[in-house]
Amino acid sequence: MAEQAQAAEQPKNKELKDTGYELFILLLSLVSILNMAIAFISNFVVFDQDLLDVLLIIDSILTIFFLFDFFYRILTTSSKSKYFFKNWGWADLLACIPMFRIFRLFRIFRAVRLMRTFGVKNMINEVINNRAGSALYITVFSVIVLAEFAAMTILKTEMVNPDANIKTGGDAVWWVFVTITTVGYGDRYPTTGAGRVIGVVVMFCGIALLGVLTSFLAAFFVAPPKKKEEELAPDDPKAKLAEIKALFAAQEEANQNLKEKLDEIETLL
Repeated sequence: MAEQAQAAEQPKNKELKDTGYELFILLLSLVSILNMAIAFISNFVVFDQDLLDVLLIIDSILTIFFLFDFFYRILTTSSKSKYFFKNWGWADLLACIPMFRIFRLFRIFRAVRLMRTFGVKNMINEVINNRAGSALYITVFSVIVLAEFAAMTILKTEMVNPDANIKTGGDAVWWVFVTITTVGYGDRYPTTGAGRVIGVVVMFCGIALLGVLTSFLAAFFVAPPKKKEEELAPDDPKAKLAEIKALFAAQEEANQNLKEKLDEIETLL
């Protein structure tokens, strides 16, 4: 109860978005930092250039999300100058440039600050209460991770065959996205046994993720809009009044049910 009151008393900050979105950006930032670390290690360890090309392509996709995130924040914040200078907006902008990817660490710091501000328990409750929106973020993140992992795996697997159809990082990423969406152009395909096994896994994962995305879009466009409930602190008089009204409504419903039962008994007598 105290945690809910503390969360309710937190001032509204338009720079911090909903929990699901902030966690989504955090996960994308972690993937980007991991890819950057792999690219850095490749300077000292022998690493196939085609595999690095996969990381470069995925990082380009992540950059699109980070650009959107920067403009989304600066257009919706209450103070653009405060966001840009005090809340690391400049770092968000620089992080969109490939050579300054290290600044994406600031997005991780923001997510940690969010957790400290609202509490992990409150964040988990918010994600659970907003399952539809969270499912969308999880689906998009899963597609990106699947595309990177599957592209690198299929490329490494197909390298053993001189007559392989998938030879470059671009071929691998293209094949993964075509397979995930179940389009199946057939211009790129695995030729080894292990590659076909990977293809089957990607197909099943693609069907599952596409099903979740389709369900979300159907619910978004078909389901009737829900009325936004006013959030009140537990010690707010309006909240206490609403609680009393709810108790009266429950009591009236119970009395009505009891009256119906009495009427049924009188009919039987």
